Amino acid sequence: MASVFLYHVVGDLTVGKPELVEFCETETIESAIRAIGECTEGGIPVWKKKQTKGVNFVEDSESRQQRFVGIINSLHVVEFLSREECLKDQEKAMKTPVSEVVVPNNSLLKEVDPGTRLIDALEIMKHGVKRILVPKSVGWKGMSKRFSIIYNGKWLKNINTAAGSNSFAASRPPFRENKFCCLSREDVVRFLIGCLGALAPLPLSSISSLDVVSPHFHYIEASSPAREITHLHPHDPCAVAVVELTPDSQNKIIGEISASKLWKCDYLAAAWALANLSAGQFVMGVEESSSPRNLPDFPISSISDNAGDGGGVRLRKFSSRNIGFFGNPTSPTICMGRSMYRGRSAPLTCKVTSSLAAVMAQMLSHRATHVWVTEAENEEILVGVVGYEDILAAVTRHPATLIPPTP
Repeated sequence: MASVFLYHVVGDLTVGKPELVEFCETETIESAIRAIGECTEGGIPVWKKKQTKGVNFVEDSESRQQRFVGIINSLHVVEFLSREECLKDQEKAMKTPVSEVVVPNNSLLKEVDPGTRLIDALEIMKHGVKRILVPKSVGWKGMSKRFSIIYNGKWLKNINTAAGSNSFAASRPPFRENKFCCLSREDVVRFLIGCLGALAPLPLSSISSLDVVSPHFHYIEASSPAREITHLHPHDPCAVAVVELTPDSQNKIIGEISASKLWKCDYLAAAWALANLSAGQFVMGVEESSSPRNLPDFPISSISDNAGDGGGVRLRKFSSRNIGFFGNPTSPTICMGRSMYRGRSAPLTCKVTSSLAAVMAQMLSHRATHVWVTEAENEEILVGVVGYEDILAAVTRHPATLIPPTP
């Protein structure tokens, strides 16, 4: 396990990563929707405009950190568009500046040097940082082993120490001025899953034995109005489980309303559904079992990427397909006559006995930020959730096994 963390640095994860293009807080919600569809974790970092002070001006890290506003994700956008005033004037809502929607949180991003040890980056991320900003260099080919915790036989407790920083400065490639790439937690976990052999036996251990399952999560009953999630303010993961109470007062999960589920949805359709339907209707889809009287037409404006598509306002029936959920019209009806949910509308779940490697693979293959955890005996009874922060905490929980003793 030690080799993964001691002989890899943050720079190794930046190889092939595109250069950061800052998304400014003065951009519109419509622009944010398009940008979110191309990002990781269903959200994008938002920045204040850079104040240039001449052609040769190079911004320092402190100024860059101060310019960072926060991260806006798909759930934030849907919640905003579901407001009464936004539903009445959707075109105006789509032109709203992102600064009026994003929740300011300067601590979600941190700039680090490419030579920062991977173990240090994990420590940063497991304490709430969701994005790491890394300077790009010319001809970067990775820095593994040369800039590990042990350099030329000398112990490096911190690369900023005299010996470490001098060695690093002597060999580091030249950095491009004001050129950066942004690493997400998904990037880090994707790197770790490629090193499962080095992490043994941790990946094959159950999430319950590793104490990875978090019992603290937000949920809403299926019969409650979906709009009630706007009062919950889920943070990490940005998700709310939709549940039904069993006769013995346990929570049976039937779906979720989350940033990862709404990542590439029809935002205006989802906003209308959030404002008008119950949580159960929102996540399970009701187009097969509901009459037009129950599901009125609603106007939405076109937000197509193609400028030639026209736009304008048109009427559309609400359907789970409108918000990216796909029902199965041929499936038998269950549970009070509703259609069984299928495909993307089904919540991503695992058992408490599932291995850490299996959960990591689930999250990455579905591009999800979390997995809901159920009982081993009953796959419908919800007991907790596993997110990126929980996984990063698990692989760094025993530092004594990661770092060899000081020579």
